[in-house]
Amino acid sequence: MTFVQIIDCRTSRVDDLNRLMDRWVEQTKGKRTATHSIVGKDRSDASHVVEIVEFPSYDVAMRNSQLPETDRIFREMVALCDEMPTFTDLDVVRDEQMYKAASRRFFELLSEAGELPPLDEVCVEGYHSHDPSTPNDSYGMDALRREAEMWRAAFDFDFTVEDQIADGDRVCTRWTWNGTHVGDFMGLQPTGMEVSMTGMLVQRFREDGKAVEGWWQYDMLGLMEQLGGVEAQGGPVTR
Repeated sequence: MTFVQIIDCRTSRVDDLNRLMDRWVEQTKGKRTATHSIVGKDRSDASHVVEIVEFPSYDVAMRNSQLPETDRIFREMVALCDEMPTFTDLDVVRDEQMYKAASRRFFELLSEAGELPPLDEVCVEGYHSHDPSTPNDSYGMDALRREAEMWRAAFDFDFTVEDQIADGDRVCTRWTWNGTHVGDFMGLQPTGMEVSMTGMLVQRFREDGKAVEGWWQYDMLGLMEQLGGVEAQGGPVTR
């Protein structure tokens, strides 16, 4: 579960505090485990400064706090403050931006060249996939990899994320897929044709930012028409 620490302090030396934070980032380069940090100043009270630091988990944050550089910087921070800083520790129970980033990463991994990368970076082991091109839903990482490898064997492709909407634990991604037909696909021999397809994927995420379930919708009929696998809709009928 993502962990956030909020540090409240009062100081008239905001510029010095910023320089101190820059020095901490530099000194802990390669060792610091924070994934994101923000320093903000209260608009109604210029001496009130809040730092928000994000970590992958509470345990990772505690390891970060044990770095000698972190301890030294903290003592220097206290010296810059008018009073002792206060700390608020938060377990993140919802982060829509994290879910959207994980969904984008999912599409990047699917289309990455070479051997299929591990998908457990963004999906749980028991991932539940709803795909209109398969008669039954699939469950688990092995099934997800088989589906991905089927497409990767048939096409060299990439996704363009056109739009994303997040609501609670779900992210809807509207995408465009462009591919070159290089392998067998649903009984069709490789043609070398460049094809494209549009669609959407709705994914449900758990608190740590990994996808639990996904619902695909895409223009399979349009793809098959481009490949010559079905007669174009609305075209002339030959006898």
